[in-house]
Amino acid sequence: MSRILFTRMHARAWLLAALACLSVHAAAADELRIVTEELPPYNMTQNGQVTGLSTEVVQAVLKEVGMQAPPIQSMPWARAYDIALNAENVMIYSITRTAQREKLFKWVGVIAPTRMFLFSRADANLRIKSLDEARKYQIATVNEDAGEQYLVSKGFTIGKNLQSSNKYEFNYEKLRLGRVDMWVSNELNAYYLVRQAGDDPNSVLSHALLLPDISSDGGGLDMAFSLKTPDAVVERFRKALETIKKNGTYDSLQKKWL
Repeated sequence: MSRILFTRMHARAWLLAALACLSVHAAAADELRIVTEELPPYNMTQNGQVTGLSTEVVQAVLKEVGMQAPPIQSMPWARAYDIALNAENVMIYSITRTAQREKLFKWVGVIAPTRMFLFSRADANLRIKSLDEARKYQIATVNEDAGEQYLVSKGFTIGKNLQSSNKYEFNYEKLRLGRVDMWVSNELNAYYLVRQAGDDPNSVLSHALLLPDISSDGGGLDMAFSLKTPDAVVERFRKALETIKKNGTYDSLQKKWL
């Protein structure tokens, strides 16, 4: 009798665990919202579809989880950031993991490398060795992105020495026309936008100052969830990201895009 009881209890425990797993999966599939921005070549809209390096990594993780991907919504960064801060079951990418943001999201992991610089025009002959030396210049930023938040945390002020926009391409235009002295940007994104404008980044841009605190040595671009997302969902995505890094999928996508 005791053996039968044990078997029934074991079967019941297994069934409950399976149902819990299915419940998490169903909740994720039914309710998950994915938001991002136009940050080529990481995330960008081409022919009506969101693509790019980070997007393909996210899609590979979704496939590993076994979830049919919901539509990815691309929007200005400040809006995507606000949604992920305040709504339930929201994934956001490509987001830089900083000390300021650490407790604001549930982090999955790095999905792409990044190097952040203050860029100047090559013909400006602008030379700086520290952020303090940059304070006297006008710097183009994007509203609520990691570069802007980082500079603000270091004492820079929007409207004083920071000029904030809602699109990255606006900032290269400002720099090109001499409306700002520098532009804080991810290197790959800066090069992409300069080429899209018909210019050669190696000829028109100068790396005025590396920002190591928000570059790959300190992490990279991440995938994260809103705080109002169940921990079990986040953990499934963490494990899936680890899996595609171990099985070669992640590396193959890096080679494809970089």
